[in-house]
Order: sequence, then structure tokens, then C-alpha cells
Amino acid sequence: MSASNRATLINKLFAALKKHYSPSPTQPTRPLLEHLLYASLLQDAPAELADEGMAKCEQDFFDWNEVRVTTISELAQVLSRLPDAVKAATRIKSNLQSVFEEFYTFDIDHLKKENLGKAVAKFEKMPGVTPFVLSYTVQHGLGGHSIPVDYSAMVILMVTEIASQTEAAAGKVPGLERAIPKSKGIEFSDLLHQAAVSLSISTKDKKSRALVDEVAKGSSKRLDEWITGKKAAKKRVAARKAAQAAEDEAEEIAQAEAEKAAKAKPKKPSNKKASAKPADTAASKATSPKAADPKAAKKTKTSKPEAAEAPPAKKNVAPKKVTPKKTAASKPEEPSKTAKKASKKSKSASSSVAKTSSKKSSSRKLTKRKPR
Repeated sequence: MSASNRATLINKLFAALKKHYSPSPTQPTRPLLEHLLYASLLQDAPAELADEGMAKCEQDFFDWNEVRVTTISELAQVLSRLPDAVKAATRIKSNLQSVFEEFYTFDIDHLKKENLGKAVAKFEKMPGVTPFVLSYTVQHGLGGHSIPVDYSAMVILMVTEIASQTEAAAGKVPGLERAIPKSKGIEFSDLLHQAAVSLSISTKDKKSRALVDEVAKGSSKRLDEWITGKKAAKKRVAARKAAQAAEDEAEEIAQAEAEKAAKAKPKKPSNKKASAKPADTAASKATSPKAADPKAAKKTKTSKPEAAEAPPAKKNVAPKKVTPKKTAASKPEEPSKTAKKASKKSKSASSSVAKTSSKKSSSRKLTKRKPR
């Protein structure tokens, strides 16, 4: 959209706001910190409930440091009348903590005397300071020109086609401060906030619907389409969350089963070892001499040397079983045995020859020699 068309739509919106709504009473003078905290309560909430919540915080707590250290649930109970008490309590607690960490005190009025850019840069670093809270603090506390726009006000600007969806998601409307002068900034932001809060509380509010239709024709239809799209988006988000939760549960179950299986695997070998140990101990008891009777122990002691003498006897017996037919061609040790046998035969033959010769000699002595 061109800057001129946007400026004309913004001026139309300002004229319609003056026609349908009246400005609220002026805010009292507050310290800079209280402007920051009041903006945290005023975001997406009526001004009457924000004033009531601010008064309760000042009455129920000793000082802002006590509010800083209290829990979000306790603070939300104090701010229970706000549309979203938990978010408001979270913003207040976070902003108090950020201010304390940045300045180590809750008296930050010295920022009014400093350059506006430096003060804004310090507030932008704080995580709890939203664009609406920052713009309200700059407008009411620091005296700058900035128009606070929260989520409900951005819906009106988007429905009337003053801001696109990307600009609404970013939280900034270009050309808004140029179209609305600084002298009219507080009045415009107050009237816009009244219309936005009434529309967020009830989407069928006739005054706010007449307002948007007066600015741009067909705005109420676009509002209905946006509401239905928002509901469908919420359903999709809920379905995604449910599917993600189911996947997480399945993964946890699988991990638990895997851990159980991993724990059960080492137990199997331990059981085998445990079952093997009794068998070994039983065998050792059966073979050990201590478990047997004393007579059996004596027998085993006496049978030990016999068992030691048994192996050499078997070695001597082994060669006797060999037949003479196989000794000729089987082993290299057998020829020496045959040689021994041959020498024995020769000795026996020589002894027999000596005996025969001795018999002949004895017979020769008895006979007379014949003359030659």
C-alpha cells in the first residue's frame, strides 16, 4: 500500500474513533518505572482493570522489590481480574528483574534527562519489554512520539487494511507516527485501545464493527474470516501438539523397552556362570580327596605311584606286539633289531660248531694214531 492511501485510512480511523468513543481521563504523573509497569498491565486489557491491578500491587506488596521476588502464580492471583493475568504477571516480574539487573535500583528517572535514543536502546535490551510497553513508556514517560499498538489494536488495523499480515506479525505499522502528529498521539492511542479491547472481549460488539466498516467497507466480513482462520489455526496447532506428544510418548516407551532389554541381556551370562559354578564345585567335590572317605583317600595315595609306573610298562610292551612281517618295511628302528637277531644266530651257530669240534677232539684222543 502507498503511503498516501495509508495516511488517508489512518485519518479516517481517527475520525471514526472520535465519533464512537470518548477519551478517557488523563493519567496521573508517575515515575518512569511505574509507567513501564502500568504499560505491562494495560497491554490487551481495559484501562479500568489496569488501574485496579496497579493499585492492588501497591497495596498488597511492601515495595517493587517484593513484587520482583514473588512468584508468578501469587502475582497472577493479585491480578486475577485482568483478561490474561498470567501474561501480565510475567511481564511485570520480567521487567522488574531486567531493570534491577541493568541499574541495580528502581529509581530510573535519570533516563528522562538523557538522550531519548540511549534510553530506548536500554529498554529494548530487556526481554520483557514488548513493542507496546516500549511505545507507551516512550510516549508517557520519556515524552517521545510513539503510538503504542498491542495485539488487539493490530487486529483493527489489519482488518481495515491499514497494515498487512507481515507488518502485523512484526508489530510495527509504517507511517503511523507521520500520519498522527505528536500532539494527537496520546488521544489517538487511547481511543484505538478502547475500540480494540472491546472488540477482543466480544467479537460481535456492534460499536467496534460499525467503526471498522466506516473506515473500510467489508471490514466486518474480513474480521469474520480472520476469526475462523484463527480457530482453524488453533485446531491445527492443537493437533500438532497432540501428534508430537504421541510421538514423544512412543519414543519414551521404546527407550524404556530398550533399557529393559539392555539390562536383561547381561543377566543371562551371569546365570550361566552361576549354573556352571555349582557343576564345577560338584565335580571338584567328587574328585577332591577331602570330600571322599579316608579309606578311599589312602587308596588313591597308594595308587598314585602305580599309576606313575604304568606308562613306561606300556611303552615296553608296545614293540613286542609288532609282527616280524611288518618290521621289514615299516620303521627305521626295525633293521637294527633284525641285525641283533642275526648276530644271535651267528653266535649260536659258532657255539654249536665249537661243541662239535670239541667232541671230535675228544674222540680223537681216544683213538690210536695210525702210522703214516
